[in-house]
Amino acid sequence: MELANTPSQGGESRGGVLAHLERLETQVSRSRKKLEEPQSTQAVESALRTRIHELRRLRDKLRAEVKQRQARVKVSTANAEPDQTLEITEQEILERKQENMKAILQAYHFTGISGKLTSRGVCVCISTAFEGNLLDSYFVDLVMKKPPQIHHHSIPVFIPLEEIAAKYLQTDIQHFLFTLCEYLNAYSGRKYQADRLQNDFAAFLAGPLQRNSLCNLLSFTYKVEPEGQSFPFCARLLFKDLTTTLPTDVTVTYQGADALSTTWEEQRAVHENLFSTKPLHQVFTSFARKGEKLDISLVS
Repeated sequence: MELANTPSQGGESRGGVLAHLERLETQVSRSRKKLEEPQSTQAVESALRTRIHELRRLRDKLRAEVKQRQARVKVSTANAEPDQTLEITEQEILERKQENMKAILQAYHFTGISGKLTSRGVCVCISTAFEGNLLDSYFVDLVMKKPPQIHHHSIPVFIPLEEIAAKYLQTDIQHFLFTLCEYLNAYSGRKYQADRLQNDFAAFLAGPLQRNSLCNLLSFTYKVEPEGQSFPFCARLLFKDLTTTLPTDVTVTYQGADALSTTWEEQRAVHENLFSTKPLHQVFTSFARKGEKLDISLVS
């Protein structure tokens, strides 16, 4: 009986056997790899499980430490007297506010704001100035509690202090002081101009200067030549913005037989521009210098 795969020549028989052996080795190698893969996967999974257990152990340890610390703090707080704890807390808050106020006062020192700490809080002094001239000073005594309050002050009654405080004092003390400083400086600047006009340039006025307490409405009659026979002008200056020293509305009219004269109309327009762009005493200084030769170039 003959073998089914027996080749006719010896060389071909040896080649077929070798090829068959190679195929068998390849199959064995693949089988080994398939057997090793589950073992490798199991090793990785085992390492991960070990790491997970270790992390969980650390987590539980940290949780236990946190609970112990919380328990110690709770016991310490319970043993302390409530009034003493509250007093310490309020004292810390007050000290923090005082430190903040010191920083505010240092920041505003060059703007005319100064102050000193008091047992209640801080007393702020606002020194006003205009064109380099030191004018009046005002103070506000603040109680630094929650919420902050005004204890005493010397702010004029016509300055909207309550409105400014309601808007800024509870939320932003710096803004409160800055806004109050703006109002006071603007008021002092307007008052300074009116005083200069009334005291230094009375010769130009054809009647009394009329002004209200805020000095935001000024009305006067004047001549550009005190010794001349020129017809008088009537000026009305309105400061709608109480934080400014220049009027927002200016009205200048003139009286006399030459009311329709082109020259007088040009002068009236020049005066309106001057009053809108320059302080009062500067305008009348230019009148004293130029007289009837006042020119539109003075507006610049």
